[in-house]
Amino acid sequence: MSSTRPPLPPFTRETALEKVRLAEDGWNSRNPQKVALAYTEDTQWRNRAEFVNNRAEAQAFLERKWRKELDYRLIKELWAFSDNRIAVRYAYEWHDDSGNWFRSYGNENWEFNEDGLMARRFACINDLPIEEADRKFHWPQGRRPDEHPGLSDLGL
Repeated sequence: MSSTRPPLPPFTRETALEKVRLAEDGWNSRNPQKVALAYTEDTQWRNRAEFVNNRAEAQAFLERKWRKELDYRLIKELWAFSDNRIAVRYAYEWHDDSGNWFRSYGNENWEFNEDGLMARRFACINDLPIEEADRKFHWPQGRRPDEHPGLSDLGL
């Protein structure tokens, strides 16, 4: 049984922006079980050099990710969209268990099924070591507040 995850394709600028913010909010929750539900049962990902081939693998990937990437905070920005595809750029800040901070920059290409579930996700990511004093993402863990600047506003 498949669930529906509005907004649904075909996307308009407004619905693509909404879909991007919903994805950002989900990932900022750092709840792997909840986030995985946004993907099809047979979702396919490429994340860096790792390949994910279904929803269960996606959930396991996210569990590993957020055990490693501590105090994770993410901002996504719409880059382009068409019928059932969205491209985003994003940055997130995190630190490892030794206290080393990073800002990770990336681009993702998303493809959705008719129910609004993401069927394919391709991500390219680069990690930049930063000093804690150079962090730009300052909000309590969870959803980015509406008044917090986005990537373009931060010059990223």
